[in-house]
Amino acid sequence: MALSIEQCDVLLKIIDEPNIATQTLEAIVNDVIKKFETTDYFKVGMCLIMLLQQDLIKSHEQRLVVITILHEMYRDESIGKTPFANAFVQLLSPTEQQGSPIGAPKLQYPGHLPKLTTQERNFLEQLISNVSKDVLLKRTATQILNADTIPSLNIDLSALQLSLADRKLEFSYMSKSGIPVTLSFPEKNINNYAPKEDHTNALIKSLMCGNDAPVNKVYKPEFVTLAPPLYNCQDEPVWFNMTHPTRHQIIYDATMCVPNMAGQEARHLLTKAYKSALSLQQQTRLVKELDNDPKLVYHIGLTPAKLPELVENNPIIAIEMLLKLMQSKQITEYFSVLVNMEMSLHSMEVVNRLTTTVDLPTAFVHLYISNCISTCETIKDRYMQNRLVRLVCVFLQSLIRNKIINVQELFIEVQAFCIEFSRIREAAALFRLLKQLESGEIGLPSPPSSSSTSKLKLDG
Repeated sequence: MALSIEQCDVLLKIIDEPNIATQTLEAIVNDVIKKFETTDYFKVGMCLIMLLQQDLIKSHEQRLVVITILHEMYRDESIGKTPFANAFVQLLSPTEQQGSPIGAPKLQYPGHLPKLTTQERNFLEQLISNVSKDVLLKRTATQILNADTIPSLNIDLSALQLSLADRKLEFSYMSKSGIPVTLSFPEKNINNYAPKEDHTNALIKSLMCGNDAPVNKVYKPEFVTLAPPLYNCQDEPVWFNMTHPTRHQIIYDATMCVPNMAGQEARHLLTKAYKSALSLQQQTRLVKELDNDPKLVYHIGLTPAKLPELVENNPIIAIEMLLKLMQSKQITEYFSVLVNMEMSLHSMEVVNRLTTTVDLPTAFVHLYISNCISTCETIKDRYMQNRLVRLVCVFLQSLIRNKIINVQELFIEVQAFCIEFSRIREAAALFRLLKQLESGEIGLPSPPSSSSTSKLKLDG
């Protein structure tokens, strides 16, 4: 993958300072295209990249020529599909570790690229964006560097960077761990460390030519693992030799391949429960199956999205399943769906039963009460409004008397609700209860134990 010595001489002559001083960038690029086959473009590009990485470019004019050749060799392809797209991204988005302009002190790391000047960066942006590219290429490198400032396009490279990152994911970890085998010599302030002029070309050829040229090589860490020790078997497993059949008994699992009919029946009943009310016998059978296998509730198809249908058609089944899901990671989602679903007698029955059986989060209970009050205030049908108000008032009295909620936290909202619907007997009774609690005329019984149950009994 390296250039021959003859090809290296041709390339060095093309980018030599005396040659580029009088030729336009377009002429130089045409010279490269004329003297190298298309199959050699990648090798030429890799050599030019190494010249940039190893700081072997003598002047800014040469650097501008090298960047132009790298781009124009693949000018018929989009920038993201060229093999040197990552080099252009590094040149336009230098990191803190990357080098400084030629002649300035810099911190090097393996494979670094030099930091461009403002004029060079703006030129590269124009080149990539094809903005006035034909005009720029008809100038020499010196004319471009000495011309008025080329405007910056501030092109967005985020899409190209993401594309390159996705491409890197396809590489193996070993490939991504490799570093170049050629390391730059640390810069010193002593002249003896700098390579002499006549040695530069020889150094370039040693890096870029020959079968063992390091231009395309990387160092990859070698992961050495010890061979596992041989297993020392003292005795063969007894079942290898069945010479004493009386000592061994074949154990066969008779339950293998037997379908779990209980799970199938429970799933069938639950599917039916979403659509219509189950008979008392079916409810009893389903609850019994759930009691026999506490983990069955996770495998028969109940999801938070299906909970409202189950609550409306079979509130008793909904209560039993929610109680068994209390340790589930999804229980918060079930509660959220429950308190936000449309208010009804069955939803209030489920919430009331849960509040007297387990400790529901206070925020959920308060949210459900607020939704109930909001529903009563916004419904247009007078008959349905009166009915829902009665349901809510009896529901709130049950929560207050069982000390499920702290009435002081909702006092203003509930009191305003009672005043708005004071024409309804249950609302007036709830208002009197609030006033008696406020004045201390009555006390409330002790809160129910976690095993107690309570059913909301309302007049239809």
